[in-house]
Amino acid sequence: MSKRLLDLLVTLLLLPVALPLMVAIALWVRLDSRGPALFRQPRVGRDGRLFRIHKFRTMCAAGGGPQITARGDARITRAGRWLRATKLDELPQLIDVLKGDMSLVGPRPEVPRYMALYPEDARRLILSVRPGITDRAAIEFRDEERLLAESHDPERTYVERIMPIKQRHYLTYVAQHSVAGDLRILLDTLRAMFG
Repeated sequence: MSKRLLDLLVTLLLLPVALPLMVAIALWVRLDSRGPALFRQPRVGRDGRLFRIHKFRTMCAAGGGPQITARGDARITRAGRWLRATKLDELPQLIDVLKGDMSLVGPRPEVPRYMALYPEDARRLILSVRPGITDRAAIEFRDEERLLAESHDPERTYVERIMPIKQRHYLTYVAQHSVAGDLRILLDTLRAMFG
């Protein structure tokens, strides 16, 4: 309950500051390329329930492609390159926090395809908490797109090298999470973004 109160308090304090920036970003995304300002995608949430995550659209609206993105992906728009580098494409997830689909801190929500690859016992534990906007894995893999771009097989690199490390972070979080720990992760995230 105290974690949810922290989520709501911080989100309600951030939104008045973030809203003008979000409006400006939405206009920029719309002017930069055709398509909606927001991108929504099914992700696996708490207890395995699917929800649609909100992000600013950073790719061309048309076409499919892999569900992971390496730096230099031709689908990324001009605005999208900057939004991804600054992580401001994640700002609309404050909506998901308000709705209760996400928390400020917790394991990053995966698409169903990748979540299904986690071992069943790990998946059950990871999905026992709300997914988050940030966590230790997000901080460690802040430059994940560069790592994937350096690989000859980005999806294999993601599944075989990155996912196991993320899993360890997620399981550690589930076992040890606290309001004080969440505050430390939020501060570390801000340092990683602006430090």
